Amino acid sequence: MSRGLDLAEEALRAAEGDEAEVLVHAERSGVARFAGSVVHQPTLIDNAVVRLKVVRDGKLGSAATNRVDAEGLAQVARRAAESADSARPDPDFPGLSPPARYPELSGYDEETASLGAEDQARLAATAIEAAPDFGLYGYFTSGVTELALASATGLRAHQQVTDAVCLCLAAAEGASGWDEQSHWQVAGVDPAAAAKGAAEIASRTRGAGELEPGTYRAVLGPCAVAELLRWFSYDSLGAQGFLEERSYFCGRIGEQAFDETVSIADDALDVANLPKPFDFEGTPKQRVELVENGVIRDVVWDRATAAKAGRESTGHAPPDAWRFYGPLPTAPTLAAGEAASTEELAELVGDGIYVNRLHYLSVVDPREGVLTGMTRDGTFRVSGGKVGEPLLNLRFTVAMPDVLREVPGLTRELKLVNLNDLYDERFAHAALVPALATARFHITGAGSGPGL
Repeated sequence: MSRGLDLAEEALRAAEGDEAEVLVHAERSGVARFAGSVVHQPTLIDNAVVRLKVVRDGKLGSAATNRVDAEGLAQVARRAAESADSARPDPDFPGLSPPARYPELSGYDEETASLGAEDQARLAATAIEAAPDFGLYGYFTSGVTELALASATGLRAHQQVTDAVCLCLAAAEGASGWDEQSHWQVAGVDPAAAAKGAAEIASRTRGAGELEPGTYRAVLGPCAVAELLRWFSYDSLGAQGFLEERSYFCGRIGEQAFDETVSIADDALDVANLPKPFDFEGTPKQRVELVENGVIRDVVWDRATAAKAGRESTGHAPPDAWRFYGPLPTAPTLAAGEAASTEELAELVGDGIYVNRLHYLSVVDPREGVLTGMTRDGTFRVSGGKVGEPLLNLRFTVAMPDVLREVPGLTRELKLVNLNDLYDERFAHAALVPALATARFHITGAGSGPGL
């Protein structure tokens, strides 16, 4: 039995209630940050959080702790019981998760799990050495995450997954470029390649010019596509936004809303992403077709939202830090196209802009899928089908339906783009996306120039 399951079983025995369920979320990880091409602020985490749910007289209570000795587990059991006693019955509570069978997935790599602080610092240094002409900023991180569940219903679930990420910002006065690499195996992450990619972009951003506000044809790099998809998902791709009628998908299931080249799925069973067999309720993960050839098909569901809609969970119960949003895609994939490169996408665009990365995004109108933010670390004018003159960082406000309604092309190659901000317990997730050409990307103004 695993350490996490042992701990879950011990907490379950300490529970005080008619029924109980325990989730253990454990992490062993490290981060080697670098700034100005100097490695600094090494961070090591070895932590396990126990979340206990108890049902007493039809009322649900919960509590959490990272004190995992006998006294800590007894205390969290008392707090969960007190929480249940002071609660009101929840008519939307679907009951504790039943037992389930899980797919066998390769999402754990021993080499990645065994990386220590010296290894992480060495890999960060490899990135720095690959970009000698710029100050390099970013981090290399790797870790192993364990989820274990034990329930009075008989449910027992356990998974260990690994991930490694290298993020690189190459910057100097008046110049900046961004690139990154992610994988569940450290062998799939090349820090030097990420640094060289960032430096190559930065080398072309000096002397940035202005651009008049307006709607432009655009090439969006994979990092930009991933950010748009992430922010669009907060309201439109999950069941909570759908049930609360904040989602653009409301009333549009079965409608041809996007270009027929656009297909979006969420597939945590795909080993090309960061695979996971079950969610935070112990429900098996399912591939969900969100958009198929431009037709809106579905959103993702957890047990609570599914019960309200009279259907089954798709295995998308979120980590605790996401509860505000409800179920969200954890492995979104935008299907590839036919273009061999972003240069070929620029030829399809003709005249417009190229955007490497987006930043400072926020939602303006969730019901219409309107987002706003800034381009950053590699924005260029496209003229005559060629990526050319560098531009200032640009302010944009776009409706995702407009961006995806006319898509002249997508690249054949997909990039795994990290979506994990490392602010809460580690739950590595990423988007698998191509670069994309769109006929409509609305620029509202210019901001600062690239660089420091």
